[in-house]
Amino acid sequence: MPTSAIELLERHFGFKTFRPGQREVVDALTGRGRALAVFPTGGGKSICYQLPALMLDGLTLVVSPLIALMKDQIDFLRSRGIKAARLDSSLSPEESRALANDMAAGSLSLLYVAPERFNNERFLDSLRRTKIALFAVDEAHCISEWGHNFRPDYLKLAETAKKLGVPRVLALTATATPSVVKDICTAFDILPEHAIVTGFYRPNLELVITPVTHGERDATLADRISARPPGPSIVYVTLQKTAERVAEQLRKKGHPAEAYHAGMESEDRSAVQDRWMASDKRIVVATIAFGMGIDKSDVRYVYHYNLPKSLESYSQEIGRAGRDGETSIVELLACADDVASIESFAYGDTPTTESLTSLVDELVTKEGDIEVSHYALSERHDMRPLVLRTALTYLELLGVLRQKTPTYAGYKVRLLRPRDEVLAQFKGEPRDFLASVFDNAKEGRIWLSIDPAGVAAAVGHDRTRVVRALEVLEERGLAELTAADLRHRYERLTGHPEREALVADLAGRFAKREQQEIERLAQVLALAERADCHTNALVAHFGEVRAAPCGHCVPCRTGKVSPLPRPGSAPPLPADLDVSAVRALASKHRDALGEPRQRARWLVGLTSPALTRAKLTRHPLFGTLGGRSFREVLEWCESEAG
Repeated sequence: MPTSAIELLERHFGFKTFRPGQREVVDALTGRGRALAVFPTGGGKSICYQLPALMLDGLTLVVSPLIALMKDQIDFLRSRGIKAARLDSSLSPEESRALANDMAAGSLSLLYVAPERFNNERFLDSLRRTKIALFAVDEAHCISEWGHNFRPDYLKLAETAKKLGVPRVLALTATATPSVVKDICTAFDILPEHAIVTGFYRPNLELVITPVTHGERDATLADRISARPPGPSIVYVTLQKTAERVAEQLRKKGHPAEAYHAGMESEDRSAVQDRWMASDKRIVVATIAFGMGIDKSDVRYVYHYNLPKSLESYSQEIGRAGRDGETSIVELLACADDVASIESFAYGDTPTTESLTSLVDELVTKEGDIEVSHYALSERHDMRPLVLRTALTYLELLGVLRQKTPTYAGYKVRLLRPRDEVLAQFKGEPRDFLASVFDNAKEGRIWLSIDPAGVAAAVGHDRTRVVRALEVLEERGLAELTAADLRHRYERLTGHPEREALVADLAGRFAKREQQEIERLAQVLALAERADCHTNALVAHFGEVRAAPCGHCVPCRTGKVSPLPRPGSAPPLPADLDVSAVRALASKHRDALGEPRQRARWLVGLTSPALTRAKLTRHPLFGTLGGRSFREVLEWCESEAG
């Protein structure tokens, strides 16, 4: 390790020594140029790319889905005199232009972007003109097709890094099983010896799993909070309405609790987060998105009011406690009543065979290239957007489609100076070309609407030049540019399987994902009922073997564990369900309720594009079987169809 690295570490970050694993990661990057860092939450992953960014010549590009992480880290880096920025939709036109100028000038050390940003043709074009020193991918476990949090956009990042010709790649995650580590290394061409896994055991976290019934849970949570010294706390719940209800109940008990979930206005969420960050005793009752990327080191308690959906999620969420190294308590109120609702989310992500068939018919069985809107595809084939993107990724993995660079079908341009003054900034043929672009635009009161493909055809040039001309106007501060109507482009590849075989393959993949999600929830239940050390069992899931028990989980302290109370059996369906009303609605809304799985989703309270379009999520029967097993409801719907 060069002495300069240690000097930079102390000068810019205030650390005199490396934390476990950091030196090895930086060595791998400066040597072979490839590394994977699997560090626990709070283990210092960010230093692994922030420090090399100061050592290398060029831009360090950090890919992260966590807006909160981007904002916090950028503020920190700027306070240390390091030039860092983020690129997202919240930037003003002036901020976007300044960022583009910094990239062009090579004066930016780090740039944070979301993985979806690589669907933007303008961004990709700017990267091709930028010297990239390091390509860092946070939350890299999302790249694994069979991991607990697969995101299709992540799977394409490895190919993007290759196309851009980046010399160094760093993948980072806090939750990766051995199989997921292998997937990440394969995708990014990382040697096994350069996968640095520092371990998952956190000695300062006291793991408590308490079996409760549905009726006991509220009182148990309130009693725990009342009995323990006040401290910054997170209570994780599954549903938005649960967050609101539990927060209200805790406030009535005198606790400073607030709800946080995606259904709130962004300003309200930010205010809740800011109050919690500034306090040493406030409680946030939140859905699982809260806490990702937030750097608050003194969280003393993390409660799981509902079961987590997997051990990976559980590990990540409890990892937000005690990042300062002080003792913290993480308690799971294990209630078997949660199983049906959590399983429903897994079942609800599985598209019907009819949806898959119609998607294949539209995209695969015809000739020529494809240009489509993902939103429109989602609506036409009744798949939620993430499910649709997963299906499209499967078609790419099967060698049926190849994604090309997405484009925008339209641009809006607001000239910041009179047209003649703008044209006067250019001479000769470039001026004539730009004038012809303006002549072929649709003129509004303030904005010019431009169809790049249509204008290109009219003026006899290619589309790329039209788009680049508009970008130059923005870069020079002559115009404000807004892109609209994102179109995803795919090339159909030859030699694809027959239609029926392809649909069967897709259906099989989704069925496998569904089964894996159900098994992951079963692993959580199994952990809660283990008779031996819970902490050791949890870290063993990630490949870490400990010889001695932790000494502070429930089995270690008491020598026993109680089984989870199982909910009583409900009367067989249809019970008191208004069957005639269900049949009538299914007959009237065949697009939304024509298939048994669609009806099952609706009855347990899961939305879909077709249900929303038909306004059936407002119907009194929506969610009436929400407490039932999805499999049970689906079997009843299938028997009704027969």
